[in-house]
This record gives sequence, C-alpha cells and structure tokens, in this order.
Amino acid sequence: MLKIENLVKEFSPGIRVNDDISVDIEQGEIFGLFGPNGAGKTTLVSQIIGFIKPTQGKITINGIDVVKKPHVARQLCSLQPQSQISINGLTPMQAIELSGRIRKGDKKEVKQRTKFLLDQLDLGKWANTKSENLSGGIRRLVTFCMAAIVPGNLVILDEPTNDVDPVRRKLLWEQIQNLADLGVSVFLVSHNILEAEKYVNRLSIIDNGKLIALGTPSSLKMDLNDKLRIELSHGLHDKITHYPEYVSLLTDVRQNKILSIPQEMAKEGLEWVTDLQENGKIDEFSLSAFTLEDAYLHVVGNSKEKVGMRSNESA
Repeated sequence: MLKIENLVKEFSPGIRVNDDISVDIEQGEIFGLFGPNGAGKTTLVSQIIGFIKPTQGKITINGIDVVKKPHVARQLCSLQPQSQISINGLTPMQAIELSGRIRKGDKKEVKQRTKFLLDQLDLGKWANTKSENLSGGIRRLVTFCMAAIVPGNLVILDEPTNDVDPVRRKLLWEQIQNLADLGVSVFLVSHNILEAEKYVNRLSIIDNGKLIALGTPSSLKMDLNDKLRIELSHGLHDKITHYPEYVSLLTDVRQNKILSIPQEMAKEGLEWVTDLQENGKIDEFSLSAFTLEDAYLHVVGNSKEKVGMRSNESA
C-alpha cells in the first residue's frame, strides 16, 4: 500500500532530516513510527502526504508515485496531524460530516458513520456543542473522526492519543483496529509505545533522521528475551553500594533504576532485591519481562553510543 524507497530530505546542504529511509506498509496493517523529538517523524509524514518534496527517493501509494503527483497523495490519504485542527464555530457532528463530504462520501453514509464514530468514542453528549467549548482531548478525538469518516487507502495518525483520557484512549485504539479490519492501512506516529505495543503489527524507530530498527514488537524485543527487568525505587539518597555480577544497570533516573538480569538468575535476583528492601535500601521493586518501551530505549541508546563513537573517532 505504501512504499518508501531511499528517502532523503535536506532542508540545508548536508543536513539530512530524513536520511535514506526505506519502509513498506501492507494493506490492513497498523504500522508504528517511533523516535525521539526531532528525529524526523513529522517531516517524513509531510512527504508522504505531499506537503513537502523529498530531496531524493521515491514514495508510492497503491502503486502511484506521489512525489510526482502530490495531489493524488492527498486523495489517497487521510491525515490526523500532530497539531490541533481549528474547527471553531463547528460542532463535532458538523466538523465530522463536513470532512466526510469534502472527501466525497455519500451523504447518507457519512451521517450514519458520523453517528457510529461519536457513539463508539462516547462523544454523543458533545455532538452538538461548539468546538471552542470542548476540552483538548475531546477535540483530539473529533479530529480522529474527521480522518476516519471516509478513510483513504492510508490513514496517517500523528500522536492520536495526545490529551485523551484513559477510557476514551482504549475506545480510540479499538477504532484504529477497526480501520485495519476494514482493509485500511494505518501509519501511526506516537510516543506512547506501551499502548501501541498491543496494536501495531510492525514498527520502525528513527533517530537523527536514520532508520535504526524495523520489525515486529516481538522481534525488537529479541535482544532482551532471555532477560528479566527489575525496577527499583529509593529515596533521595541512593543506598545501594554493590550490585551482583549478574546484574546490569540499564537506566538510573532520579530515584528509579532499571536493571537487567538473566532469566536463570530470577531466584537470586528476587532474593537480592528483597534483602535490599528489608534493609531499607530501597522502597519498592518490581520484577517483570521487558516491554517494547524498554527495547526502544535499548535501541535508541545503542544508536546514540555509536554516533558518539563515530564523533570521537572523527575528532
């Protein structure tokens, strides 16, 4: 459905915001794009939708070269942008129906689907409220509906859950899955990796404009599959003076530490942290499998280490 080949975007000579990115997205797939702030995610989305032109490379949607025909990209894609769309003066029902009519949906079907989306996202009581009187989270859900009312072959969602409350976030993810079940390809840009892990079929990670990982959630966690995660919390003063040799310290932020231990050392690790707690050296601990978020931090951390090594070698 979407094919990106060797995409490069430079805003000034030698400064690549996207650097040789290649990705394929299948029909009916939920594909996640993750990366730190400033990694080049929104720039990539802007090229897919035809808002800006790549420096080099190719983008095809349903076999059509949308670099040469950017107007076709906007016909084939539905977009929920990262920033809020101004819908002041309209009610949610009016905004969603108007979006459906602009996308040339049948009037009767648009009305029916508008009601369906409002009901499924529990937005009925705000359906006829002027948008300027709505919270940011409700407005965010309305802009999702505007993208989903007459979905294109590809629906691009840039941070769709921002400001949305936990209950409606779950309802939103169900509707994202519903789009995929209808055969729509979903290109999802998000920082909420823990949430997205349950729904994305595949994902990519970009950092400093480069694609540094691509695969399923399981494949990206493979390096951590034979390890267990220990999270410790302690007071202002760190009282841990010694780590067993089988323990690896992954992150140490404020009063929290995340450690890694081999699965076969689970019993010893549990005894060690229990002893720390009983002796007042930590307040709490948890022992669990690693998450996709942990894998993301692991991949991005390794990428930054490699960049640092190359910088030192150059110096």
